[in-house]
Amino acid sequence: MKRTAKAHWSGNLKEGKGELTTQSKILDKTNYSFKTRFEGDTTGTNPEELLAAAHAGCFTMAVSLAITEKGLNLESLDTEAVVIMEGFSITSVHLSITGSVSGINADEFEAITKAAEQNCLISKVLNIPISSEARLISQIK
Repeated sequence: MKRTAKAHWSGNLKEGKGELTTQSKILDKTNYSFKTRFEGDTTGTNPEELLAAAHAGCFTMAVSLAITEKGLNLESLDTEAVVIMEGFSITSVHLSITGSVSGINADEFEAITKAAEQNCLISKVLNIPISSEARLISQIK
């Protein structure tokens, strides 16, 4: 399997602008720029936000897989990924997940999420500290 994305950039760093397009076209000439990356006052995306989205999605799917493999009934999972930047370095990612799952207690849910924190594909390619916290909101009947 191969997945692709393309970036186009015109102009200098601060005044220039770019477009991102993904293979699936979910991003299709989506704006990104210095302003969307560092100032946040313009509509568009940035590499760190895309990394956060990729990590949240990968981690949540890894938790779903582990729950499914245990034969448990999963109603929902919601994850927020926070990518931390210091200067021009990404220094860590924190994943916060909330789940509604039957047949599991909070300690078991946290154990599953800790395994996923280290083993989802995005976590494996990042060479930075990754942390997570889990909250089981309900056990569905």
